[in-house]
Amino acid sequence: MSEHLEHAGHPHQPGGDPSNAECADFLERIVRLIDNELEAGDCAVVRAHIDSCSPCLERYDLQRTVKSVVARSCSEVAPADLRARVRVQIQEIQLRLR
Repeated sequence: MSEHLEHAGHPHQPGGDPSNAECADFLERIVRLIDNELEAGDCAVVRAHIDSCSPCLERYDLQRTVKSVVARSCSEVAPADLRARVRVQIQEIQLRLR
């Protein structure tokens, strides 16, 4: 995606304020784009905005990275011995509370 940063004629200056009215509308749509929750026409509009707006491109890249890290972390399974120790501790706590 770094090729977008070299795109000439940005309406926003690099490092500009992505919270202006136009960009504020796109922030939620960027997340929906990443989650594949937009229709094709809306995808094209959001992608065109991202191509011309460095702050929104940065938000897009950040959101993609965060979602990727979270997805990778959620798919990991704790080792069996750790799960067993946690179960024992939970049972001990439950017995103390009774």
